[in-house]
Amino acid sequence: AASTQHQHEVPHTTAEKFYIEACDDGAGDVLAIDRVSTEVTLAVRKDIPPSAVTRPMCGIMGTIRLVAGMYLIVITKKKKVGDLLGHAIWKATDFDIVSYKKTVLHLTDTQMQDNKAFLSMINSVLNTDGFFFATDYDLTHTLQRLANTSPEFQEMTLLERVREISFLSSSCCINGKIFDWNIISRRSCFRAGVRYYIRGIDSEGHAANFVETEQIVQYNGAKASFVQTRGSIPFYWSQRPNLKYKPKPQISKSVNHLDGFQRHFDSQIITYGKQVILNLVNQKGSEKPLEQAFAKMVDSLGNGMIKYVAFDFHKECSRMRWHRLQILVDMVAEIQNEFGYFLVDSDGTVQLQQDGTFRSNCMDCLDRTNVIQSLLARRSLQSQLERIGVLHVGQRIEEQADFEKIYKNAWADNANACAKQYAGTGALKTDFTRTGKRTQWGLLMDGWNSMIRYYKNNFSDGFRQDSIDLFLGNYAVEEADMNTPLHEPKDWKFLTLPIIMVVAFSMCIICLLMAGDTWTETLAYVLFWGSASVVTAGVILFNGRDFVDAPKLVQKEKMD
Repeated sequence: AASTQHQHEVPHTTAEKFYIEACDDGAGDVLAIDRVSTEVTLAVRKDIPPSAVTRPMCGIMGTIRLVAGMYLIVITKKKKVGDLLGHAIWKATDFDIVSYKKTVLHLTDTQMQDNKAFLSMINSVLNTDGFFFATDYDLTHTLQRLANTSPEFQEMTLLERVREISFLSSSCCINGKIFDWNIISRRSCFRAGVRYYIRGIDSEGHAANFVETEQIVQYNGAKASFVQTRGSIPFYWSQRPNLKYKPKPQISKSVNHLDGFQRHFDSQIITYGKQVILNLVNQKGSEKPLEQAFAKMVDSLGNGMIKYVAFDFHKECSRMRWHRLQILVDMVAEIQNEFGYFLVDSDGTVQLQQDGTFRSNCMDCLDRTNVIQSLLARRSLQSQLERIGVLHVGQRIEEQADFEKIYKNAWADNANACAKQYAGTGALKTDFTRTGKRTQWGLLMDGWNSMIRYYKNNFSDGFRQDSIDLFLGNYAVEEADMNTPLHEPKDWKFLTLPIIMVVAFSMCIICLLMAGDTWTETLAYVLFWGSASVVTAGVILFNGRDFVDAPKLVQKEKMD
C-alpha cells in the first residue's frame, strides 16, 4: 500500500536536490533530498531556488537503489474510491520513477541493460492494481486493533505498518436506512510472491499469500467489523511449475515442520485470538497428502486455541451441487456465534470484541477460499445489521435484492483483486459469488482464466517474482553492479529442443499436405517426423523445469 503524509505535494527539482513541499495550509517545512549524498533533511520554503523545476504530485512511495544509483518513486495521479468512517480513501493510479543521477553515461552497455530491466520490474509492480492510501487514517489495521493499540504502536509511522491493500466501498440502503459497507483485504508483505513459486511458510512462520479481510459496516455512528484470514497451508512445501497443468505438490522431508508451524499459529493467536482452520483442499489425489499432514500437525501441536475443520470443496460441490456449501456454514455456525464481531456504538463505546477468526485455505487460497469467506461474512453481516437497527427482526439479507447484488459483486471483485496479485488472472468461480449459482458462462470463463494462468505461471511468473522481490527489498541491487543474476546462461536444451520439435511437427504437416508417390512413402515420412516431434515434446515435458520462466534474483529452493 502507498501512504502519504499530505494530500498534495509539490516536488521542486534542481541539479543538486529534490525539494518536496506540502500544500497543506500552515505547512512550512520542506523535505530536501540531496541527489549526490542521498541525505534527507528538513528545510524551509525560502531554501527552494527560484530556478527549480516544479510539478504537482500526490505522494512519495519511497526510494530504491538500482544499478544507475538511487531513484525516487512518486505517486503522480490518484483517484478517490470511497470513504471509510468519514476518511477519504484514494487509489494510486500513476507513478513516476525519478533518478537521482542526471545521466547514465557512466554505465557500461550491460549495466544499462540491467538497469533498464530493473526499472521494468519496478514498473511491473506499480502497474499491479492494489495501491490504496488514506492521508489521515490507518488503512493497514482492523478497527479492533486500532481500538486496542498501545502508545508505542500509535507512534509508529504509517510506513512501518504498511501492507498491500484491496479496498471496496459502497453506500447502501435497506428499509430506507442508508449505511456504509466496506471490504478491505490486506495482503502481507512477508513471503510475498506469485502462485507456484511461493507456497507454505518461511522459517519465521510467515505464510504465502496471507490476506486479512475485514468487512466493515457503519450506520448512525455505530460501526461493526468482521475479520477473516487466508493463507497457504502453513508448513514447508512447494509446487514448482514444470509445464504440467497441475504440478505435484512436494512436502519437504529435510526440515522440522512443527517449529515453523507453531511460530505461525502463535503469531495468529496473539493477533486474532482463537483459530478455526477451514481446509478446503481435495481429500484425494495430489492434494490428499497436504490435508493429511495439516491435520496431523494440528493434532501434534495440541493447542486448545486451534480447531481444524476439513471440507472437500470439490467433492461436496461436484455436479453443480453448490447448495452443499451450507453444510460447512452450518457446521461452524455455533463457533462463529461464539467468536462474534467487533462493535462500537454511536457513543464510541466498545460493545463487542471478536474473539477468534476463521483461517481458510485451499491450494492457492483464492477461488474456493473466497466463496467460503463470502458466505461467512454474510452470516456475520446479518447479525450486525440487526444489532445496529438496519434490518428488522425476521428480515434476511438474501431478500434485499438491491443490496444482495452489491454484496455479491463486491465479494467477486475482492476475489479478482486477490487473484490478480497472486495468480496473474481474475478469480475462478466468481459466477457463484456474483449470482449464487454456477453457470455455463462461468465455467467457460474459468477455463479461459485457467489457460491464462497456465501460460503466466510457466512463462512469465519468474519475472513477476523477481519484480516483487526487488520491490520489497528481498534482493538488493548494488550501484554500478557488474554481475547481476540477470545473465545466467540458459541450458542448451532451452533453445535446441523447442526448435527440433517445431521443425519436426512442421515437416509432419508438410508431408501430409504434399503426399509422396505412394501412400507407404507418405506414411513413412509422417511417422518419422511425427515420432520425432512427439519424442522431443516428451523430453521437454520430462525436463519441464528447464523451460519455465524461473526467478533469477532470489533462489526460491534455498528459501523453502
